[in-house]
Amino acid sequence: MLQRRALASGARVVLRGHARAVTTCKGRGHFSKTSFREPDTSKPQLVLAYSGGLDTSAQLSWLAKEKGFEVCAYIADLGQDDVRDEEAIKTICAKAEASGAYAFYCEDLREEFVTDFVYPCVSTSALYEGRYLLGTAMARPCIARRQVEIATHEGATHISHGSTGKGNDQVRFEVCYLGMDPNLQCVTLWRDREYLDKFEGRQDLLDYAAEMGIPVSATKKASFSEDENCMHISYESGELEDPAFPGHDREYPEEMWKKTTALAETPDSPASITIEFEEGMPVKVTNIDDGTVHDTPFELFMYLNTLGGEHGVGRVDIVENRFIGMKSRGCYETPAGTILHRAHLDLETLTLDREVMRIRDTLGVKFAELVYNGYWFSPEMEFLNASLCQCQKVVTGSVDLQLFKGNVIERGRSSPYSLYNEDLVSMDIEGGFNPEISTGFIQTLSTRIKASAARDNLMK
Repeated sequence: MLQRRALASGARVVLRGHARAVTTCKGRGHFSKTSFREPDTSKPQLVLAYSGGLDTSAQLSWLAKEKGFEVCAYIADLGQDDVRDEEAIKTICAKAEASGAYAFYCEDLREEFVTDFVYPCVSTSALYEGRYLLGTAMARPCIARRQVEIATHEGATHISHGSTGKGNDQVRFEVCYLGMDPNLQCVTLWRDREYLDKFEGRQDLLDYAAEMGIPVSATKKASFSEDENCMHISYESGELEDPAFPGHDREYPEEMWKKTTALAETPDSPASITIEFEEGMPVKVTNIDDGTVHDTPFELFMYLNTLGGEHGVGRVDIVENRFIGMKSRGCYETPAGTILHRAHLDLETLTLDREVMRIRDTLGVKFAELVYNGYWFSPEMEFLNASLCQCQKVVTGSVDLQLFKGNVIERGRSSPYSLYNEDLVSMDIEGGFNPEISTGFIQTLSTRIKASAARDNLMK
């Protein structure tokens, strides 16, 4: 994006008549801010995590006009289509102004999302309940971290998000906020009785938007909701709330499955790739078929998204347990995440000691649980991260894969720190291992088994 690159260099551009300025973020680069007017200093300032959709536009207006806040709207660019180009950003910016914001931030967090959040989860083999790769959960601390930094920069005392009172995201956002700045006050309208009574359904929100002059899309809303970033797209609610849908006699809605190709339409020849890791982090991908190479974190990840999506990799349809105590059904597309998870796990089996890997398996489950529940910025996460980073020091090497008809197929792996000894395991040579000693080993291992068998015979 030409304008965004210009901003990074300190230039000023005009956005719908307002100066889109760059201001310094202490310790972490720059902000990308559009100012509409100066805030009224007699009112408390609030930073709202904003999407530009109907829900958060109505919330922005309500916070400004009914609750008396000076609202700064903030959207994080994590690779979602909503902010795919400058025109899309301008549209969201204009809607924020029409809804009553005094300023608008659109922060390009794509690279730091991949390097600071996605790759650490890959390196821990994090998988919630054995199937969910945490695409939404890992995005929330990334969004929240920048939001708190903006609140500090703006001098805001309050912070808000658009999450409902039934989901996980309300916990994820607010625990992150308070973990970074315990003095911030969270305002959550979907838990506010006055707001709940006012807006009982989508039509109430549409009527309010029309009354307040907030531009909204006239297109029919999909029956399901989406959450998208470069890690994944999730689909839930609407007809997906029936866990038996679609079964064998119906089909998923046409608007679903944006990142992955249907299996029947995927190529009939596999894609052959090699992924290289250093200390558990992916550093390079090579397409063996056409010679394409990517060795920067974000480009590597996006390339795997494209290639994996073409081959139908990464679709799952699951029921999961929400932190707040209810079950929910979600459909996810995670092409690059699925490929990296499989490749990393394969390399770990080559380089990690058996007992270390078993402990890592236990800690990885807890790590995934903490990410899912919103405890990214917590003492226990800091402890777990230190432990898991230690075991990744030897996870260096490469994995050969094929992508074919939705499958990730391991074809070979190598590492300078491999614990695999070809001579030792060979059936053709002794390799320094005396098989005669296995007799005593087996006798020792079976001591408790023999004792249990003797007892059971006495009980007959």
